[in-house]
Amino acid sequence: MTATEVPALLANRVLPGGAGLARTLLARAPHLALDWAQRQRSRFEAHDSLGRRIAVVLPRGRVLRGGDVLVLADGSLLRVLAAAEPLLKVTARPGHGSVLDLLRAAYHLGNRHVVLQLAPDHLKLERDPVLADLLRQLHLEVCEVEEPFEPEAGAYGAHTHRHVHAGASHHHPAADGHP
Repeated sequence: MTATEVPALLANRVLPGGAGLARTLLARAPHLALDWAQRQRSRFEAHDSLGRRIAVVLPRGRVLRGGDVLVLADGSLLRVLAAAEPLLKVTARPGHGSVLDLLRAAYHLGNRHVVLQLAPDHLKLERDPVLADLLRQLHLEVCEVEEPFEPEAGAYGAHTHRHVHAGASHHHPAADGHP
């Protein structure tokens, strides 16, 4: 660090989904926009919406989700946003596709351990031309998009669960009491 460089602010605590915080308080808090790869790391530096350098130090294995809130060492809050990133969005073909086609695709992708975001009418995954071809062979529509990515946590590592209502994603702490 040079003499003029300001030290990074430490963020080492997470409030999943901003649990218990007033919406007006959250609306005023600065944010940190991170892609999926960044949100899986437990230690990293980034710049927030105010241009401040933030050092994130979390327990190993802790994954940040869009909507989580980081608590800085000084007690201030920082909203985590899922940044838009290059993805494939997969839907059933209009007129002759069905939800079963999406289920079949999720099955095949799961067998390949592909990380997926699930929704009632589409799947999202990281861009991969080989997988895009496979999905097209399953008679699905595959579009390249730039959108936030919130994949499923998996059966063994989830401490929160997510569900979608009319396009809005909601996070809830798990019933097992873990943070």
